[in-house]
Amino acid sequence: MITFIPTPIGNPQDITIRAIKLFEKTEIFLCEDTRQTKRLLRLLEERFDMSYPDAEFYSFNEHNGAERLVQLGETLGEKQVVYVSDAGMPVISDPGQLLVEYAQEHELKYDVLPGASAVTTAYAASGFEEGKFLFYAFLPHKGKERSSALAEAMDNGFNTVLYESPHRLEKLLQEIVTLDENRELFLAKEISKKYQRYYRGTALELNETLKELTIRGEWVVVIRAKANREKSLSFTEVLNLDLPPKPKAKLLSQLSDKSVKEWYAQLIL
Repeated sequence: MITFIPTPIGNPQDITIRAIKLFEKTEIFLCEDTRQTKRLLRLLEERFDMSYPDAEFYSFNEHNGAERLVQLGETLGEKQVVYVSDAGMPVISDPGQLLVEYAQEHELKYDVLPGASAVTTAYAASGFEEGKFLFYAFLPHKGKERSSALAEAMDNGFNTVLYESPHRLEKLLQEIVTLDENRELFLAKEISKKYQRYYRGTALELNETLKELTIRGEWVVVIRAKANREKSLSFTEVLNLDLPPKPKAKLLSQLSDKSVKEWYAQLIL
């Protein structure tokens, strides 16, 4: 049995009772960083009386994940296995996806526990009323790939959530100001930690605000969707428009697999 367990993104009290009980019974830990996982387990042992597990620990990351599956594949279905990332929900923007796919392909029993997630926590804190959003994780660090990804995040029509490291946050804000200084943003710093802070305002306002601050810790950035006052007509709305057959046929052909000729023939019947 493989269990994917979320770990606290800041405050250790965010760990669940269910997670602690599973940790105690685990035989194999697959970890993004074994040192970070052992540090968490020792903390849980000291503060919450968890029994430190008699387990084997293996790193499992984007560099060695495939190799680990070859090494441990035969035992994954026989022992109590836990996968954890350094913090937050495993698999989301995380190499654990390889392990999920492996379990599915080999019909191994697995489970994913609910728990801490910086993405959903930051979006809930943003106060943006739209229920839909896209998650872009970390943008590329530089070059055309970064410019292209940011432009897409700015103009995809949805509120968009990004992760950003402290040494690139200032750069990100300046890039957004260049593209649209009036775009509304929400910034969440160090979620659930001692120095957690929230900031909301336009890109220009926040860029000025953060110049007065020492930027440390991990950040989540929520970019509000660009206001779009243009109305797009649906297929049904176009079909019901009071238009001559020829222009209507041209519009319908753009929204379907039928040619202009086919639609024109149908409309004049």
